Amino acid sequence: MAFIQRAFYQLLLWLLLPLIPFRLLGRGFKERGYWRHIAERFGFMGTLPVRSVWLHAVSVGEARAAAPLVEKWLALTPPPPVLMTCMTPAGRATLEHLFGGRVTVRYLPYDLRGAMRRFLRQARPRLGIIMETELWPHLVQAAQHAGVKLFLVNARLSERSARGYRKLAALTRDTLAGFEFVAAQTQADAERLRGLGARKVSVAGNLKFDIDPPAAQLELGRVFRAKIGDRPVWLVASTREGEERLVLGAFALHAPTEVLLVLVPRHPQRFGEVAALVEGCGLSLQRRSDNEAVRSSTRVWLGDSLGEMFAYYQAADCALIGGSLLPYGGQNLIEACAVGCPVLLGPHTENFKQAAADAIAQGAAVRVKDAGAWVSEAARLMQDSTARRQMGAAGRTFTAAHQGATGRVWAGLTAYGPASEDTASDGAGG
Repeated sequence: MAFIQRAFYQLLLWLLLPLIPFRLLGRGFKERGYWRHIAERFGFMGTLPVRSVWLHAVSVGEARAAAPLVEKWLALTPPPPVLMTCMTPAGRATLEHLFGGRVTVRYLPYDLRGAMRRFLRQARPRLGIIMETELWPHLVQAAQHAGVKLFLVNARLSERSARGYRKLAALTRDTLAGFEFVAAQTQADAERLRGLGARKVSVAGNLKFDIDPPAAQLELGRVFRAKIGDRPVWLVASTREGEERLVLGAFALHAPTEVLLVLVPRHPQRFGEVAALVEGCGLSLQRRSDNEAVRSSTRVWLGDSLGEMFAYYQAADCALIGGSLLPYGGQNLIEACAVGCPVLLGPHTENFKQAAADAIAQGAAVRVKDAGAWVSEAARLMQDSTARRQMGAAGRTFTAAHQGATGRVWAGLTAYGPASEDTASDGAGG
């Protein structure tokens, strides 16, 4: 059965292959990064470090989550070469911002058998670490043929996704069995992964809790606040398409006029589109990129910058987490909690189901049903400084209580493959 499903998967990829140039062309009109480094997507990677620690983080969220683990390798003496792959231009920009020239960044090829084998022949990594749940059958098969041990870390799998994988149960089982070790975020994730065929599964927690707010970002947040002045600041962070219209409509109708809305879209290619939405609502607009003091008449400050989310949280009185008003599954609430920013969540937080439930239970976050309820709850918090302080303190406590995933993942890598000692000794000669 696995052979038949693998043949079907291969056939489907070959049928889709002629459409890839059109997909890249179309996406490139919105985000020009899709028009660059195209050869990498077919396994032609240019010069690569060999015997590297290779880590794949598909996009922005995974790239940020990987940071504590990557820093652990970079702190070794001497550090091994680190190769990081991603799939999106935003993910690539995030990796370059986080690590600069300390790591090599490439796009992971599409899951074509030849492209994956070509990539692994060039890279010859000492091990491969896949963030969250990127299950690519040909990647796993090529790694097995090349003798590269693969590890799935920070793994999460919703029941909805599990149902999809069960439709190709044999192929999914073979793919998951190719991972040497799986570190799941929660017990529920671990049980679903085991049910699909993963072995050596442990619950390590979420690496995103181990990300320390950088001091430079916190200082930048204080600079932002100085630019804004004493006005109440309502942040809406990492919004997705369709959410800005809901937020702006509710804000224009019901928010007190003295409030400043700081609006940060998730994807940089949408900055211009969101700016036009703001102006279409009749709200006065300034952009973060203008680097000017925020005028008292400005209603919306557009966060059109990369890598500054901690600073926005530091400057805000409360934050609505994007991706949760509409059924996108929700974006990362942990960063806001770590800074001590009171968190508001919409009804859709499937991507952070356990973290959202725990944050609400501990008083760090409040659930709202829609954009109108967000305005009402933010206005209530604006009038209750004690409640804001309590939520902020609860957020820091909640974050601290869930830290430690990096150490547990590292212990798993040590137990099942090369980690600290082997990597350090290899790094000296690699």
